[in-house]
Amino acid sequence: MSIDFTKSEDGLVPVIIQDADTRNVLMLGYMNQEAVSKTLESRKVTFFSRSKQRLWTKGEESGNFLNLVSLKMDCDQDALLIKVNPEGPTCHTGSDTCWNEDNSSNDSFLSRLESVIASRKADMENQQSYVASLFRDGINKIAQKVGEEAVETIIEAKDENEELFLNESADLLFHYLILLQAKGYRLEDVVKVLQSRH
Repeated sequence: MSIDFTKSEDGLVPVIIQDADTRNVLMLGYMNQEAVSKTLESRKVTFFSRSKQRLWTKGEESGNFLNLVSLKMDCDQDALLIKVNPEGPTCHTGSDTCWNEDNSSNDSFLSRLESVIASRKADMENQQSYVASLFRDGINKIAQKVGEEAVETIIEAKDENEELFLNESADLLFHYLILLQAKGYRLEDVVKVLQSRH
């Protein structure tokens, strides 16, 4: 990795910190070569603090570390994008981000769930996995399960038990994600269709 530290007089490059799961931007910091090296070695994001004039590992006092997931340069090699798994709030004020925003997203969980489903599809012979068993049974069985869950969701929608309705809705979505992958698609493909209609 050949980062260009020469474009600023202080030899620092700006670093955007992004949550690897939610994809929210958490903060902006600065690094020199030593900070980059320490970050890669320790897997804890370390900056060069302009106010303290020294290396500073985020969380060294608060315990709210930024655990390194990936580090990428921009096209000009003079700015970095670092994806992290944060431990606790990122901002010194106690906020999730330095823009006082909530760092949450349900989309990230669905992405992780799709990855788990994909791994079960790749390991269809896993006798311990319910999802793998559905892929072994084939598209007809998966489609049938989606139909069953849809009917059960409709039935619960007509009653007043919110917990049962939400549980059946979760079952329906889960099996629908399996059906999508059985057909070679993911949820983002459906989202693209919806966006084209918007």
